[in-house]
Amino acid sequence: MSAPATDPTPLTPSHILQTGLGFWASKTLLSAVELGLFTELAHAPAHLDTLCPRLSLHPRSARDFLDSLVALGFLTRHDGLYANTPATALFLDRNKPSYLGGILEMANQRLFHHWAHLTEALRTGQLQNEAKNGGTNIFEALYADPARLKGFLQAMSGISRTSNQAIAARFPFSQYSSAADIGAAQGDLIVQIALAHPHLACTGFDLPEVRPVFEGYVAENSLSSRVRFATGNFFSDPLPRADVLTMGHILHDWNLDEKRLLIAKAFDALPPGGAFIVYESLIDDDRSQNAFGLLMSLNMLIETTGGFDFSGADCRQWMLDAGFRQTRVEHLSGPDSICIGIK
Repeated sequence: MSAPATDPTPLTPSHILQTGLGFWASKTLLSAVELGLFTELAHAPAHLDTLCPRLSLHPRSARDFLDSLVALGFLTRHDGLYANTPATALFLDRNKPSYLGGILEMANQRLFHHWAHLTEALRTGQLQNEAKNGGTNIFEALYADPARLKGFLQAMSGISRTSNQAIAARFPFSQYSSAADIGAAQGDLIVQIALAHPHLACTGFDLPEVRPVFEGYVAENSLSSRVRFATGNFFSDPLPRADVLTMGHILHDWNLDEKRLLIAKAFDALPPGGAFIVYESLIDDDRSQNAFGLLMSLNMLIETTGGFDFSGADCRQWMLDAGFRQTRVEHLSGPDSICIGIK
C-alpha cells in the first residue's frame, strides 16, 4: 500500500504574520505622508543626512524608516540617494493635482485609531468614530470646515480619477444628451464625462457647501459653459432630471432602506430608456475575492450607523425592484465596478 500523497509546499506562518502585523507597514507609509517625505523628494532625490533635518527625523531611526519604505516599494535608493517611485511621485506629492494623500492623512489622523475598536464594533454593530460618544460625525465635521472639505474632495478625485475616466470612455454616452452626477463632490466624474463627450449637457448635484469647490474645478477644466452645479440634498430634494444619472461611492454610506430610497429617486428622475450608473468597489458575488470591497464594508461599520458595501448581484436586484428593466455589472479596474440600470 502506497503512502498518501503529501503537499510538497510546507506550511508557513508568513501570510498570517504579514497580515496580523500589517499595521507596521501601514503606519510607516502613513507617517511618511504626514511628514511630507514624498513631496520633499519630488524636488530631487536626497541623502539621509539631507532628509533628516528637513523632515526633523531623529538619527536613531531615520535610516531604518527610509530603508523600510524602499523594501516596501515606496522609495528607491541608488548610491545613497533616496527617490520617489513613479507611483509615489504621481500620487503622494502634495503639489500635484493627482495627490491622494488627503485620504491617507485622514486615515492616519482618524481611521487608524478608530479601527483599533473593530472588535467592539463587530460585537455591538455600533460605529466607532467621533460620533460614538456624542461628537460630530465625519460628514458634519467635513462640511463645517471649508479648507478640510476641499482637501477631502480633492483626495476623492485623486482616488477615483482612473475609474472616472474609464466610465467616461466605456459607457455609450453618445446615445444620450444629458448627464448628472449625484453627490458630485469636487466633480471629477462629471468633468471626465464632459471632457470625453462635448455634446452632453452636464450637472453636478450636491450640498451647497460643495459649490465653490465644484465650480472652481469645473473652471480649471474650461467647462463652466457646459457643466452646472445644482444644489440639493439627495434625501429631501428631487434629483435633477437627466438621461444618465451617476452615483459614485454614495450608496455604501447608507442602510438598506436608504439605499433603496436613493435608487427609487434615481428611477423617478430618469426618462424611459435613461440609465443609472452606480459606481462602487462592488464585492464579487461569491464574496471571496474583492478583499478591498469587503474591508471597505467594515470601514462603513466603523464610520456610519447603517452603511455597508454590497455585491453587483445585490445592486442589480435593488434596481430591478425599483423598476429598472435591464441591469448589468461591468468591472472597471482594481476593486472598482459599475452597476448599470436601464429604465
